[in-house]
Amino acid sequence: MSVQTSPTTSPTPVKLGGKGEVYSFTIVTDPPAGFEEQAPYALALVRLAEGPLVTAQLTDLDGPPHIGMQVEMVTRKLSTEGPEGIIIYGYKFRPLLNPT
Repeated sequence: MSVQTSPTTSPTPVKLGGKGEVYSFTIVTDPPAGFEEQAPYALALVRLAEGPLVTAQLTDLDGPPHIGMQVEMVTRKLSTEGPEGIIIYGYKFRPLLNPT
């Protein structure tokens, strides 16, 4: 991932650990085209341990999400596109399995 610190500097690669906490979230009940079959789903702002905020879908939830929930990044299927059925993968966050 790259982080741009100001409009006049070039992005600098930053290594992120993939763990953080839910900063804010919403439940999407009226999704954009192509995501109808996933609704309702939780969409969150996750504050990573290194500081940046990222937007991502929450997955593998056993109950409702909550502010401050510890989460970790996982790779999941996002969608299937085109007549060939190309699978698009991306990141989502799930509750942290092994809190330290």
